[in-house]
Amino acid sequence: MNHTLPAAATQRSSRGAPATSPASSSDGGRGRFSKASALAVLVCWLLVVFDGYDLIVYGTVQSSLISETGWGLTKATAGTIGSMAFVGMMIGAIFAGRMADSWGRRRTILGCAVVFSVFTVLCAFAPNAAVFGILRLLAGIGLGGLVPSANALVAELVPTKWRSTIATLMMSGVPIGGSIAALVGIQMIPAFGWQSMFLVAVLALVIVVPLGLKYIPETLTSDQPAAAGAKASSGFSSLLRAPYLGISMLFAVATIATLFAWYGLGTWLPNLMQLAGYNLGSALTFALALNVGAVAGSVITAWAGTRFGPIPTAIAAAAVAAGALVVLVMGPSVAVVYLMLVLAGVGTHGTQCLIIAAVANHYPAHLRGTALGWALGTGRIGAVAAPQVGGLLLAAGLGVNSNFLAFAGAAAIAAVLLAAVGLHLKSKLPTSTSISTTGASNV
Repeated sequence: MNHTLPAAATQRSSRGAPATSPASSSDGGRGRFSKASALAVLVCWLLVVFDGYDLIVYGTVQSSLISETGWGLTKATAGTIGSMAFVGMMIGAIFAGRMADSWGRRRTILGCAVVFSVFTVLCAFAPNAAVFGILRLLAGIGLGGLVPSANALVAELVPTKWRSTIATLMMSGVPIGGSIAALVGIQMIPAFGWQSMFLVAVLALVIVVPLGLKYIPETLTSDQPAAAGAKASSGFSSLLRAPYLGISMLFAVATIATLFAWYGLGTWLPNLMQLAGYNLGSALTFALALNVGAVAGSVITAWAGTRFGPIPTAIAAAAVAAGALVVLVMGPSVAVVYLMLVLAGVGTHGTQCLIIAAVANHYPAHLRGTALGWALGTGRIGAVAAPQVGGLLLAAGLGVNSNFLAFAGAAAIAAVLLAAVGLHLKSKLPTSTSISTTGASNV
């Protein structure tokens, strides 16, 4: 892949941040980070933390919305509202990834951060369920657009040998944000009401976005093959034809299954544990265990993905999640419940991190944002369906275990699909574009 920049790349961008390239910002791929690249990656990670908080916060307030607002919410309608953010995320992920490839990562990242922060804050002032749902949808557009854009930028700022590891660690921000939501909720909801949880999002606007304006550079899409004189095709049409069609579809469907399990648990777990007889404080500590597991999963899978390959590690992670959720159905002791939720967090979120790392590494740079947007955008179908399915299963009287079995089944399906990804990469793709499914030398 050609990373040579045209002469214009040496100039500062008109937006005030320096233009950069993978070669210039990551020491030519020799394995060292520049200070500027490290700061940019850190700010992107902080934005992902707020992305995770603003997304998971709904799960922490869901029972309060049902019981305290007077909006007439049922479990089914609460699930529908929970799905609204994911509908927005699907829209945001698909189009923001394409926008990031077309007119710049920096503007797309910061624009998405402003959108999700503003509309999350406005949720605190929603007068009814309909307005609240619309605000969650609009916030979701920013939430969904940030992750593929940030991952595309970071993939260009870090040395190639670290790309899988950093892509995986970047996603630790999502469960860390979810963990913060659970910890904050234990204290703030009883003291200040559910509205206070959404006001926390203002911190992203007043602290992290200004840092982004200062430290996030603009990468130039002209450093792709087109700059070398060959016209490089880009856009979704490139993903849906040879040699990428098969792998693009497999990545998308695997992401659907993985996000169904991860966001289904994130949305419904506190409510499920309350229905199982625990109080709100205890229910939120179970949600914390899930998110702590997801944070641990980001670190564990970063190492394992580098050592054994992202796809084999993702298969194992998905299988661990499925097994842990099946154990929950058996009515184990409280200590075992905590352990299984930690393992479920490791497996579900770890699988998604590894899928993102594989996508970021597989496609050429001029398609990277679009490919991440495609996988995460179509994958939001699972995220949209999960809250709704969870609510419908409960409304049908099938009980708490029906949710755990549904999410376990999705994780098992993800493992099977990822095995198909591994086989496809070995047998279908040209040598120049394929990635290894084993070993530490994945590109």
